Amino acid sequence: MPYYRRTRTGNTFFFTIVSYNRRPILCTDTIRRSLRTALENLRITRPFSIDAWVLLPDHLHCIWTLPDGDCDFSTRWSLIKRSVSRFSSEVTLDPALRSASSCKRRESTIWQRRFWEHQIRDELDFERHADYIHFNPVKHGHVKRVSDWPYSTFHRYVRDGLYTSDWGGESVVDLDRE
Repeated sequence: MPYYRRTRTGNTFFFTIVSYNRRPILCTDTIRRSLRTALENLRITRPFSIDAWVLLPDHLHCIWTLPDGDCDFSTRWSLIKRSVSRFSSEVTLDPALRSASSCKRRESTIWQRRFWEHQIRDELDFERHADYIHFNPVKHGHVKRVSDWPYSTFHRYVRDGLYTSDWGGESVVDLDRE
């Protein structure tokens, strides 16, 4: 079994979580409700703050800050993925996609096994990652303006005065052609 080094200092992290085979299922009502419930329930027993977030059809990005001295984001993600899989499987489980390995591990067809994480180094690093998160729906051609994507903390940032409502400008991507 491979050993993946994880940082043991600091407490603010950027994550990318991807759906299994990049299936565009994460913005469905069932997944969104399950994800919200899983996050709310987990934050009761294992607190953390969600500093920035975007949910796209096949992946999500977020920045979390964990309590001082706590770097156990892996267990948190495991519990979130397990909860979402349990409460969404009747809608999103596709037996045709399951490999022998995923059957053996009792994995769903919602999530890729691993995730990407990056420890936020300083305020500039935080700002760059938050901007990346919020601009991602435009980058992937889902909307022309950041403000048009509903599954993002962008709207909270505008409400709190951190961004203007027209932040990010307007994409020149022709969404009607795609």
